[in-house]
Amino acid sequence: MRWPSHRHRAMDDTRETRAKPKSGAIGQASSEGHDEFEATRHAMVETQLRRRGIVDKEVLEAMDAVPRHEFVPADFRNRAYEDSPLPIGEGQTISQPYIVASMTAALHLSGSARVLEIGAGCGYQAAVLSLLAKQVYTVECRGALATATAQRLSRLGYTNVHVHCGDGTLGLPECAPFDAILVAAAAQSVPPPLLAQLGEGGRLIIPIGDTENQELQIIERRGSAFRTRTLEGCRFVPLVGFHGWKDSSAR
Repeated sequence: MRWPSHRHRAMDDTRETRAKPKSGAIGQASSEGHDEFEATRHAMVETQLRRRGIVDKEVLEAMDAVPRHEFVPADFRNRAYEDSPLPIGEGQTISQPYIVASMTAALHLSGSARVLEIGAGCGYQAAVLSLLAKQVYTVECRGALATATAQRLSRLGYTNVHVHCGDGTLGLPECAPFDAILVAAAAQSVPPPLLAQLGEGGRLIIPIGDTENQELQIIERRGSAFRTRTLEGCRFVPLVGFHGWKDSSAR
């Protein structure tokens, strides 16, 4: 099958420089002198992550550093650290903290990794990844959401995250290969372009299933072979695109 021509619009200049968020504390918005949610975020890490088996020290530190309340609408700010997904507009959600941490930990990232995320959403997952990798490229198919996310990440100082607007099921071939790929939306099968863009020894994590029942799968590339392992059940919004669902309302 011939795939459609690749059409993505970069929301930044995709410079190859690693940067850290602004202000004294990693991940804290530069506009805030005091983080009123710091204690709540510490409690989230302890009760929702560590006690559920997330043991990767760097992942726990990243989850403790990124201000999740900055990535949700104002009406949900006080609920940002709850043990649940929350709506972010346009029918999309910010994933439950545990799922974000679990998917991130499964990638076994090194500080030199180049990561592709499919489904930028509000940018929270990308922000967490950015503290563990050298460069993060994230693709969002909804223009308004991509623009708002690029602006948010820039304001918060996550300058090693590069937001693109386009069909995430096509990946980002101009920036491939990637050491890791994280798909934050559910597909019936793994989009072939994503497998093709995964580098040697790279890992890809993706929710696979129908619109109601899905499982996280971790796929590792060894030469031309791909080893797949199932991790746990989950539920994500549909992955829309040429190699995904044709309509996000098909839930």
